Amino acid sequence: MYFAVKVILSAIIVATVSVIAKRSPAFGALIASLPLISILGMLWLWRDTHDAERLAAYAQTTFWYVLPSLPMFLLLPMMLRSGMPFALAMAISIAVTILLYFMMAFVLKRFGIML
Repeated sequence: MYFAVKVILSAIIVATVSVIAKRSPAFGALIASLPLISILGMLWLWRDTHDAERLAAYAQTTFWYVLPSLPMFLLLPMMLRSGMPFALAMAISIAVTILLYFMMAFVLKRFGIML
């Protein structure tokens, strides 16, 4: 039951953002840019474990994973505006993001930060 509540609440947030974005892309983007999923993840993790170290590690790792995801929000609109089909532009954006995740992990490992 608890898992179902988490799934339903998370799905409601995603669906709400999509409905709002239909009416106002800027407001939908503002809501989507909030770290709602990260905050929900932290709330669920804290409720389930009450483990401060685990929560701190989750928050810090989330920070490092957000950085390589940011270029996607510049790359996708650039490709769409150049006339690229949505599915291809999205696939390329996701592929570049995954590549950047691996690059980030590689670089951070050299500085002693393990993700």
